[in-house]
Amino acid sequence: MTQAIKIQTDPVPALPRSCILRPLLGYLRPLDNHEPQEEQKKGEVTLLRTLFKAIVILSFAAGALAAAPAPAAKDLPAHCNRACLINTMNNYFAALVAHDPSQVPLSPQLEFVENITPMHAGDGLWKTASAAPTTFKIIVPDPVSEEVGSIAMMQESGKPIQVAIRLKVRGGKIVVAEHLVVRTLNDRGLKNLDTPRPIFFQPVPPADRDSRADMLKIGLSYYEAVVSADRNNAPFADDCVRHENGMQTTGNPPPATPGGRATLGSLGCGAQLKTGVMDYIKRIDPRRVMIADPEMGLAFGLSQFRHPMDEKTVKITGVPGTTEVPVNFAKPFDSINAHIFKIYGGKLHQIEAMGFQAPYDTHTGWENFPDHGH
Repeated sequence: MTQAIKIQTDPVPALPRSCILRPLLGYLRPLDNHEPQEEQKKGEVTLLRTLFKAIVILSFAAGALAAAPAPAAKDLPAHCNRACLINTMNNYFAALVAHDPSQVPLSPQLEFVENITPMHAGDGLWKTASAAPTTFKIIVPDPVSEEVGSIAMMQESGKPIQVAIRLKVRGGKIVVAEHLVVRTLNDRGLKNLDTPRPIFFQPVPPADRDSRADMLKIGLSYYEAVVSADRNNAPFADDCVRHENGMQTTGNPPPATPGGRATLGSLGCGAQLKTGVMDYIKRIDPRRVMIADPEMGLAFGLSQFRHPMDEKTVKITGVPGTTEVPVNFAKPFDSINAHIFKIYGGKLHQIEAMGFQAPYDTHTGWENFPDHGH
């Protein structure tokens, strides 16, 4: 066992006041050894008081600078072109993660809705976003409408979320912001949400490009095809594949034993609708497709699918061995959705969709805004 050793220490003697003051005063001015002692002490005290006041003033000034708000973001150009809109969306993602609305030029009259709920800048995803999109991000700019839409993967409190965002620019300011946030993603969907399908980044050859007006019409036609169960109401290409929250819902490999939902999931976009499998969707309102980029062949749409769920099964036609399939929803609901359509040559080639459930026949969140979501 080791014996503790006690070390005796003597207290450090206090330094005389002159030992502290004289070096400081000597640095500022030579000591006058001929100055009377009382006058010298008065001078030292006066100088110390002056130094103390200066330190206090500098401390307050530093605090004021630290508390000063960050300068407002620079306004966008009077007309935001294609590159400007893409850059604005990227900056918006960064500002969300920084939890700092001042990083982007938001209008003082900003109209902001997140998940059909009106909010103020700084609320919602502004408080919870923790990582910006990295590998999964599709941006659709439209310099004609000065709007830009995106479907992307972000993180919220460290967990993956899928978002759809629409921004409208007017006079150098962001005047409208709309967020759709899907927080419940399964493993089947997440595996397809690492990177988008390459076709979404391939420019359309000029000869195959559709006009902006035609692209908007084709995007809107998709919703009519869904509620009418008539593929002829939308120009589906044979190679059309649809993903919903990452899950591939058309064009899957056919099952070894034909029939049922596995066969329905192997059909193309148009052929699947023709079977009647979506007949439980009775109404789509509103239908908003107002962003299109002919160069990349992309159109961005927002919609609310209304499901009264009056039936528990839907009749199926054209699938051997399958005459009906169950609809496994316990109660009526709405689906708040965003779609990005790949359009060229007058046809719908790919669909990237995302959405979340809400109460049946719910509001849009835009009722009290002049924009009304358009």
